[in-house]
Amino acid sequence: MYQWRKFDFFEEKYGGKSSIPEEVSGKIECCSSGRGKVVFGCDDGTVCLLDRGLKFNFGFQAHSNSVLFLQHLKQRNFLVTVGEDEQISPQQSAVCLKVFDLDKMEPEGTSTTSPDCIGILRIFTNQFPEAKITSFIVLEEAPPILLIAIGLDNGCIYCIKGDIARERITRLKLEVDSFSDKSHCSITGLGYRVDGQALQLFAVTPNSVSLFGLQNQPPRRQTLDQIGGNVNSVTMSDRSELIIGRPEAVYFYEVDGRGPCWAFEGEKRFIGWFRGYLLCVIADQRIGKNTFNIYDLKNRLIAHSLVVKEVSHMLCEWGNIILIMTDKSALCVGEKDMESKLDMLYKKNLYTVAINLVHSQHADAAATAEVLRKYGDHLYSKQDYDEAMAQYIHTIGHLEPSYVIQKFLDAQRIYNLTNYLEKLHEKGLASKDHTTLLLNCYTKLKDVEKLNLFIKSEDGVGEHKFDVETAIRVCRAANYHEHAMYVAKKAGRHELYLKILLEDLGRYDEALQYISSLEPSQAGVTVKEYGKILIEHKPVETIDILMRLCTEDGESAKRGSSSTYISMLPSPVDFLNIFIHHPQSLMDFLEKYINKVKDSAAQVEIHNTLLELYLSNDLNFPSISQDNNGVDLSLIARSGAVLVSKAESNGKVIADRKDIYKDKDCLERREKGLHLLKIAWPSDLEHPLYDVDLAIILCEMDAFKEGLLYLYEKMKLYKEVIACYMQAHDHEGLIACCKRLGDSGKGGDPTLWADLLKYFGELGEDCSKEVKEVLTYIERDDILPPIIVLQTLSRNPCLTLSVIKDYIARKLERESKLIEEDRQAIDKYQEDTLTMRKEIQDLRTNARIFQLSKCTACTFTLDLPAVHFMCMHSFHQRCLGDNEKECPECAPEYRSVMEMKRGLEQNSKDQDRFFQQVKSSKDGFSVIAEYFGKGVISKTSNGPTDTNRSGSTSSGNGF
Repeated sequence: MYQWRKFDFFEEKYGGKSSIPEEVSGKIECCSSGRGKVVFGCDDGTVCLLDRGLKFNFGFQAHSNSVLFLQHLKQRNFLVTVGEDEQISPQQSAVCLKVFDLDKMEPEGTSTTSPDCIGILRIFTNQFPEAKITSFIVLEEAPPILLIAIGLDNGCIYCIKGDIARERITRLKLEVDSFSDKSHCSITGLGYRVDGQALQLFAVTPNSVSLFGLQNQPPRRQTLDQIGGNVNSVTMSDRSELIIGRPEAVYFYEVDGRGPCWAFEGEKRFIGWFRGYLLCVIADQRIGKNTFNIYDLKNRLIAHSLVVKEVSHMLCEWGNIILIMTDKSALCVGEKDMESKLDMLYKKNLYTVAINLVHSQHADAAATAEVLRKYGDHLYSKQDYDEAMAQYIHTIGHLEPSYVIQKFLDAQRIYNLTNYLEKLHEKGLASKDHTTLLLNCYTKLKDVEKLNLFIKSEDGVGEHKFDVETAIRVCRAANYHEHAMYVAKKAGRHELYLKILLEDLGRYDEALQYISSLEPSQAGVTVKEYGKILIEHKPVETIDILMRLCTEDGESAKRGSSSTYISMLPSPVDFLNIFIHHPQSLMDFLEKYINKVKDSAAQVEIHNTLLELYLSNDLNFPSISQDNNGVDLSLIARSGAVLVSKAESNGKVIADRKDIYKDKDCLERREKGLHLLKIAWPSDLEHPLYDVDLAIILCEMDAFKEGLLYLYEKMKLYKEVIACYMQAHDHEGLIACCKRLGDSGKGGDPTLWADLLKYFGELGEDCSKEVKEVLTYIERDDILPPIIVLQTLSRNPCLTLSVIKDYIARKLERESKLIEEDRQAIDKYQEDTLTMRKEIQDLRTNARIFQLSKCTACTFTLDLPAVHFMCMHSFHQRCLGDNEKECPECAPEYRSVMEMKRGLEQNSKDQDRFFQQVKSSKDGFSVIAEYFGKGVISKTSNGPTDTNRSGSTSSGNGF
């Protein structure tokens, strides 16, 4: 005991001058506490209840004589007392047990009140003979059941269980070993132990410690020790351990026997337990006084010690320890708060004690960390850096790491800092800056072994205990490239792994091999990011990887060639940006792709890009085909076509750029471009597999005449075709083009010859040979009237009349022949009309003589009845049958004429057809004249006309 440190962790309350109120007049025989009250039982039979500060609350007469024992219950506000009342008869004992309900007060007289006594029980009966009560304890089971144990001086224990208020109880008697000397078998202490369903009772005598198992019937007794204890030197800890104070030591007992003991010398007048502290009132025979000690057994220190007078009772309530003296004075001792206790220890630099204290008091982690921090600061000030860092490491998670790091940034303490940062990473609390600092420590120490352990930890935790990007960055900066690559590869950061290979180490072959080992999706991402470097140094190998990614080569071929999978493959368009400085490689890549993949979804974009590569003069990166989003290229192409037909400057540009074609490479690319223009526009497709407007713009910009002519011709823009020849003044090619495109029999446009004639008429130079050839085709197809030809050619001052002399002579001769033929036809029509009119007049005015002697139908001799028609045909009536209205011989011709007339009348109502014929005819006037000549365009008749122009006459009498 003398080796333990003494502290003042407790303090006296109420100024140390507390006393029992005067209202407690009798001698205090027993006491109890609970539910915020302190209860005293006196020798005059009164019970007094005191509030906080030992202030009198109320008192009442519980027994007639003396109150021997009492206990204030915790669960219900009940008070159980054992005392002496007036003896009614000699056979009945005066000792009885009472239960008071302190929540129910009943009036008694006018000025005093007492609680309701809900049960009175005689302790001693015939089966349970009377003896002196030496100990008393009550256990609350499920309300209203109480389990009361009463210890006697004869070594017996009377147990009463049940609802005392309703007198539903059972009694039980327990016995310890009987001794001849009754002073050595008296029950000096009792204690209940509840362990789940098991209920056990400790019983202490001066010479033994016993344990009864009350769950067994009958209860089983077990002797724990052959040495016991005296009255007031027995108590129970909060862990249900039995504590016995003897002069040589304090003993702890479990259910299996004696446990630890503490050698505190001196006679133990009182033993108690308070919040983990052992309370002892020890009589010091040397000085003749009593010492009150509070022991902290966990930390092996005396939390408080003071000299006290003669103590009669000890109890705990209101968070204080209350000592009642024999002179009715009281001492209240309370525990100081944790902060005060720690300050006391800090002043004495007892940091280890402070740490043990906060652990034993189950303080929160933040409070513990604060103690450790102060201890670390103390050690740091003493330059004990290793031990200081050991304390700081325990604060990780609560103390800001920068507080510790700042103290150990000095190069001489870098080992301690490294240790702290390692622990910080192990607990997953490190930030990016901490990772940077730790790796810098490793590199400055050149501790490759620790760096390997940190980076290449085999437990798999390494990828989570530090920031990957930070580790890679620091390792790269310190030229630990292999470590940086290991971290990147383990974390799956392929882009960082390749960045180190390409930018730091220049190991391009290894980078290509690594990309090939990745999944297609990951490989595509990495190629997009680092493809520019790879194309610059390893163009052929990079193109091979791109081909495997964009086609079904390699592993992807194993998945099948379904259209769904093909659509999931990346498009070459996605990788165009990596070729920005290497258009030749881009051209090689796209050529390989289109030769292998024929039905790509991006073939239009690919063809557009290839066209721009093929047609560019200097083989620049295709910018137009990549930047045409949102631009209407058709408007540009159309406006370009108009400019081609009108602006002479373009013609000069084309002429000036002819020297470019001397470049062999440029010629080869243009041949490829023309070939692509043709094969990408199959005859069975209406639209090509490229943007035709973009193709026209490219051909215009790069003066690619052959491609421009091909596109115009495919689009049937024949006038733009000849405009190209006109601008180039290629008369021979112009005439050859018109021969090919101006033949209407082959779907051409004959008006091209008119445009060609107009061109020569406005040329302003001698082109007699060409004009004569053009006039030949104009005359052959009768495209223009002579007057228009004369007007057109008259604008060219360099042309003479001899150019068109033969043409005009042939046209005049031909017109004269036509006029003569028309006059002859008119004379014939007039003669036929005159003959018809005479015949009509003759039919109207003169009789007809029918002289045929044979039937026209059967050629037999005509006999009666006969039918004669005005057309001079005669028939037997039997040969006509029922059809007597028209001549069978003339009727077909007549019906065809009438159907023709009805058809013409119907056509006259179809205006669209009429105008279509006028537009499509070379001579629209002839169409109109034809409609007039057929009587289609004429006034309509107001009434029906008689169409029976071949009426018949029937002869019944033989005429």
